[in-house]
Amino acid sequence: MAANKEFIVNKKKGLADRLREATGQPERSIWDELEKLRMHIFRSLIVISTAGIIFFCFHRWLFTEIVFAPAEPGFITYRISCAVSKMIGAQGLVCLEPPVFSRLAIGFGEPFIISIKVSFLIGLLATFPYVLLELGNFVAPFIPEGQRRSIRSVVVVCSLLFFAGVGFGYYLLAPVSISWLMGFTIAGVENTPTLSSYINYMLIFTLPMGLIFQLPMICYFLARIGLLGADSMRTYRRHAIVGILVVAGIITPTVDGLTQLLVAFPLYLLFEISIFIVARGSRMYEAED
Repeated sequence: MAANKEFIVNKKKGLADRLREATGQPERSIWDELEKLRMHIFRSLIVISTAGIIFFCFHRWLFTEIVFAPAEPGFITYRISCAVSKMIGAQGLVCLEPPVFSRLAIGFGEPFIISIKVSFLIGLLATFPYVLLELGNFVAPFIPEGQRRSIRSVVVVCSLLFFAGVGFGYYLLAPVSISWLMGFTIAGVENTPTLSSYINYMLIFTLPMGLIFQLPMICYFLARIGLLGADSMRTYRRHAIVGILVVAGIITPTVDGLTQLLVAFPLYLLFEISIFIVARGSRMYEAED
């Protein structure tokens, strides 16, 4: 019995030694790793807090030029949609013109509290690449030395996809949704949204799209470990199209099909890009295997 326990312990030690040899790292305890993780989190919070304080110092510009901009008639999306509508002779069919409305603050000190929340939230969005880099530096010791060079490339690609998704939600989803939701009225009811509800909807329009745009990277990692192949994605392309249309219908509150197609097209483009990326990842997995 004692011999069996000794054999198991030696076997575990051998696996741990091989893992340390592959990663080129000395033996570390779990407390060392937790301390290292704490430092990465601490540095990330310092950077996020610094960016949040800077944005809060310019909170008037922040709300006027960024937060409230998609609700203003002069926003670039509205101007482009009206120009395209005139160009194609659609007689204002695709011309978005949001109604002028004000935001209502009903809580004690709500403008101050909302300003702090928005400043630090945008600080988080602005420093997203740095947070990813800190996360990559934490997991780097657990990755074979030959693959650590790809961490910065992954951070750059994920950051670009994230900002592309946030920009897509900010410049397309938010204006379309605001124009339709604020234009929908009920007799005898004045639609005056609260400041808190407006901020919450702006968050819904932007942050989820930043995460959805990570689809190519997620598919790539699934392909690298052999869980996803390009052939299966091509086989279920029609099912994916139906799913994309359903998702586009859910995240766009409008009832016309044009805006849903405008949302569905980038999502379908991401799917096609993911097929190409998965094919490359599968070839790398097969070569390593």
